Amino acid sequence: MFPFEKLETWQLAKDLAISIYNISKNFPIEEQYGLVNQIKRGVISVASNLAEGSSRISKKEQAHFSQISYSSLMEVMCQLNIALELGFIEEEEFQNLREKIRTVSIKINALRRSQRERMK
Repeated sequence: MFPFEKLETWQLAKDLAISIYNISKNFPIEEQYGLVNQIKRGVISVASNLAEGSSRISKKEQAHFSQISYSSLMEVMCQLNIALELGFIEEEEFQNLREKIRTVSIKINALRRSQRERMK
């Protein structure tokens, strides 16, 4: 097992990515190269940056990748808001994903805080 696979934060981010991929299958076909592509790239970036950051030796670099991961997560939240307003997802799906994003954001912030404190 690789170190990042042990991170609960990464596991939750990966689960979020799978949820987004499954829900985006129902978006209109004309959005495959628009919003669907963008939201998939964003959610993959969340988990990928957590994985990449975990491989870095310096705590400063680790915290940097956690910050990028958090920023990508906020991008996904923005895109889900747009998808909701366009009627691509139902309110219940949106709220479910919003709660998952809230949980992941709390975990990323805690991880980043821990990484930054260890820099001192």
